[in-house]
Amino acid sequence: MAPSRRELLEKVAFLGAALGFGQCWPGLAQAAVVDGDLRAQLEVCKPSLKPLQQLIAGNQRFMKAWAAAGEAESPDLRMQALQLAYGDGGCEIKPQALAKGQRPWAAVLTCADSRVPLEWLFNTGDGELFGVRSAGNTAFNEGVASLEYAVANLDVPLIMVLGHSGCGAVTAAMADAMLTPLLEDLVTPIRASFVPGNNLTEAIKGNACYSAAQLPKRSELLRKAQTSGKLKIQPAYFDIESGQVSLLLV
Repeated sequence: MAPSRRELLEKVAFLGAALGFGQCWPGLAQAAVVDGDLRAQLEVCKPSLKPLQQLIAGNQRFMKAWAAAGEAESPDLRMQALQLAYGDGGCEIKPQALAKGQRPWAAVLTCADSRVPLEWLFNTGDGELFGVRSAGNTAFNEGVASLEYAVANLDVPLIMVLGHSGCGAVTAAMADAMLTPLLEDLVTPIRASFVPGNNLTEAIKGNACYSAAQLPKRSELLRKAQTSGKLKIQPAYFDIESGQVSLLLV
């Protein structure tokens, strides 16, 4: 008889403890031992809306705050405007609970870029979003494995693949300049997404869609979760100047 999901999680937790993963990734070693009280504390900020709707609603608040910050004349006033514009729309989980576990309600595969701050971008607190980053938001091995963990162990129901305006990795992939061997490896999947004649913005959006489509192809676990309806994978595009996240057609 095939082992149950609970048995599999217990084996994962045991293996993580045996290999010392608990020292660097406590959630892996403790994946099967989150009690009801702790779970309730970790899910106190779980949205009433569906995850994708909640991300977009949070981004609408961010856009207003971003616009207000853009009108301010100094760095400190910009930060004040940003904080004031958010008002009472946020939520924060107890640090004591976060020290013991996590129950994020969405995962975001996005670019390794300082201009894409996920918690600000979607008006969320710590412990709500499971972030995975790589330049060009590609479906790289370690990123796919991390998302498998989020879906299988943390029950995350949504993965957003988020590209952004002015992406340096896509720009590099479009250029003819010599790159280091590691950078060549990084841009290879980005180039695979290109459509002849596309400009930079179109290429960035196409790359996000390509990465989103690659996730269930590269992972049987993600494919089965998507097919069963337990997981939604959604590509999106973030315009840095306006602050808007727009959904892309799958």
